[in-house]
Amino acid sequence: MNDFGLDIWSNKNFIIENDEVKLNYKSMPSILELVQEIRSNDVRGPMLLRFPHLIKKQISSLYSYFDKAIKINNYRGSFNAVFPLKVNQFPHAIEAITEQGGRFNYGLEAGSKAELILAMSKTPLGAYITVNGFKDKEMITLGFIAAQSGHNITLTIEGLGELETIIEVAQECNLKVPDIGIRVRLHSAGSGIWAKSGGMDAKFGLTSTEIIEAIKLLNEADLLKHLSMVHFHLGSQMSDIAPLKKALREAGNIYAELRKMGADSLDNINIGGGLAVEYDQHTKSKARNYSIDEFTSSVVFSLGQVMDAKNVKHPNIFTESGRFIVASHAVLVTPVLELFTHDYQKKLLNFKPVNPPLLDELIELNNLLSNQNCIEYLHDALDHMESLLTLFDLGYIDLQDRSNAEILVHNIIKRALYLKSADPTDELEQLQVKLQERYLINASIFQSLPDYWGLNQHFPVMPLHYLNTTPLRAASLWDITCDSDGEIGFDPDKPLYLHDIDLDEEDYFLGFFNVGAYQETLGMNHNLFTHPSEYTIEIDEDGHKITNEVESKNILEILESLGYSKDDILDKLKGDLIKSDFISKQEKNDTLAKLETFVNQNGYLRTTN
Repeated sequence: MNDFGLDIWSNKNFIIENDEVKLNYKSMPSILELVQEIRSNDVRGPMLLRFPHLIKKQISSLYSYFDKAIKINNYRGSFNAVFPLKVNQFPHAIEAITEQGGRFNYGLEAGSKAELILAMSKTPLGAYITVNGFKDKEMITLGFIAAQSGHNITLTIEGLGELETIIEVAQECNLKVPDIGIRVRLHSAGSGIWAKSGGMDAKFGLTSTEIIEAIKLLNEADLLKHLSMVHFHLGSQMSDIAPLKKALREAGNIYAELRKMGADSLDNINIGGGLAVEYDQHTKSKARNYSIDEFTSSVVFSLGQVMDAKNVKHPNIFTESGRFIVASHAVLVTPVLELFTHDYQKKLLNFKPVNPPLLDELIELNNLLSNQNCIEYLHDALDHMESLLTLFDLGYIDLQDRSNAEILVHNIIKRALYLKSADPTDELEQLQVKLQERYLINASIFQSLPDYWGLNQHFPVMPLHYLNTTPLRAASLWDITCDSDGEIGFDPDKPLYLHDIDLDEEDYFLGFFNVGAYQETLGMNHNLFTHPSEYTIEIDEDGHKITNEVESKNILEILESLGYSKDDILDKLKGDLIKSDFISKQEKNDTLAKLETFVNQNGYLRTTN
């Protein structure tokens, strides 16, 4: 049995039992069971399944590990966290975050006006809101309105111009002044794909000179008492813990210096995000070199050490690790529509009463193949294939003979791979790659896995069933977009092997895991394929409940979202059809009904699977 690296990436969230992938929680439903239940209502195409209990697990884990580190290190500050809305703004994800994070006072982070409005409407009063990113006067005024409304909000300044605007708004209105944070531009840089978020060349943050000027401006405006936070961010998905430790020392010393400069209300350090998620299915290329235990211990110990050396009050610690919170909660499920080498099925063999001698020998090799002789017979089959191709080029055999030979050799290779699957030779492994199968999936990589297309970010993928048999087909995955980039190619360094399934006889479903962070937000409507239908799965000891169904947009809704008129499109289509010739009025009415049905369905493929 191949567990597809489940022990590496799943964090014990999923298990394999009775041939299927199951949720490792309470009544433990299988994902296939959930998919079949949803599809029984005539749902087709890809679907996104949300599991809110996994968000709860991640929030609880983050807080418990920090609380443990604080206790062990005798740290004299508290731990708090906010969720960056840019990671996933979709309603049922945010509802799960605010609901599951309620008892921790878990807050939200906003980086735009729209996100700030969302944070103000969804964050419980008393929970924290932090505001990062570039801001104009209107956005800063919104921050004042949030404070006036009772929100515990911090506006993080990314440059001196923003601070000057905060001072201007404070002088113009009598609204409550929000807390103010300073994002510092550290010399320390991060690690991984997003390392450029940190360091001196980073897009955001104040230099040492600008920080000193900011303190001066705050003093002159009598607003220094509102400076409450130092903030830095090394980048998402940090692969290495060492740069973080260096950054913590640097930021900790900046915090201590500001306290000594009279910033008495400064009592928080926001370390940003970066806590990495394990996406890899293979042991040789893990995404991070640290555990959450080491991460939290390093943060608490490093900051405590700096503060003790400087004889400064321990700051409260904030994090904005959104990927860690939501990545695991969403699973993309897609049916396989077609296997492109299934032209080599044995049922397509069509022998003549008299076949070429080499073809008769291939038939005999195929019939007599066994575990003892399969390597020898495989070599003979490959030699015969070369000879038969030469005979075809010379005109001595016809296309049907060639087709029969290709099918026989293909099946001999497949059977040899199966017979030697427990102890494959180098030659067989090379043939396995050469014989890779193309699996057409009913999904758009651009819409549902944009980080694979844009950043070559791999996601754990595995079949949801048939897991009691060894998969032998080296697999490439093709999506249904009209674009050659819509492919997850076979990678010998990160190989994916899938099953050889006759889709005329049975369904085959793949699950893409850890897709809950960024993928929905960044997904693009390439070829006008939109967000797949989504469902929230609530699980208890007695079973499960499927809630919050959000169907994928239908075709008319997609076109309307681009600015087209649904009525104009439908009128034009119907008008052209009505003017055309039909055999009967009934045929015309039936065709109009089909058209009406088609434009009110989503754009994913239906009749094939």
